[in-house]
Amino acid sequence: MVNREKDRAASGYEPVKYHGKWPFKRVYGIQEPASVVFSALNLAMHFHGWLSFFILLHYKLPVKADKKTYYEYAGLWHLYGLLALNSWFWSAVFHSRDVELTERLDYFSAIALLGYSLIVAILRSFNVRLEAARVMVSAPLLAFVTTHILYLNNYKLDYGWNMKVCVAMGIAQLLIWAIWAGVSGHPSRRKLWFVIVAGALAMLLEIYDFPPYEGFIDAHAAWHATTIPLTYLWWSFIKDDAEFRTSALLNKVK
Repeated sequence: MVNREKDRAASGYEPVKYHGKWPFKRVYGIQEPASVVFSALNLAMHFHGWLSFFILLHYKLPVKADKKTYYEYAGLWHLYGLLALNSWFWSAVFHSRDVELTERLDYFSAIALLGYSLIVAILRSFNVRLEAARVMVSAPLLAFVTTHILYLNNYKLDYGWNMKVCVAMGIAQLLIWAIWAGVSGHPSRRKLWFVIVAGALAMLLEIYDFPPYEGFIDAHAAWHATTIPLTYLWWSFIKDDAEFRTSALLNKVK
């Protein structure tokens, strides 16, 4: 396909997709080397962020007498970290070898992460701490995400519909975080706003596609690249929030 595109380019034709995908230059059999590298770097960045968050909570910040953390959202963020690691792992695998199984695992992992991220955005921004209330908020969204995945897996893998659902969930959580940052006056709100604005701009790469530059970096790969530094800042905000909430709760105890 790459050689065919070279001939087409020499004749003045625009690049075209084959079976819905741009032609890429392979490296050691890897179908989309740039996307694999960027996915792996995102995976590493999430692992670093999650691990440093864990160390902060359990070894640097004060804990209760029963060894539990003061930060009420620790469990939510730990699960978020695991889902993020899972999602970027399958992203790297899928871009290495595009077959039906890896495609579905990549798509469904990303959907699960987006859906859960929306749940966390709602629970944190509305300061939902009671377990029963968390279940009431989470249940409808979990049901929707599960139904969406089952529809794609068992009925039709509709790429257009899936893109709309993912973009809607992404925009919803960006708006929730942006409004909350302004209303709450959080000490790290500027960091959060930067992630939101940059994340929204990066999302445009998923909507407005372009062919791979030199056969390696297309819009999707570029999006993967932009999320690497944003992931570092995102986990930095999460750690700031843990410190802020822990300090606030300790002051109340005093």
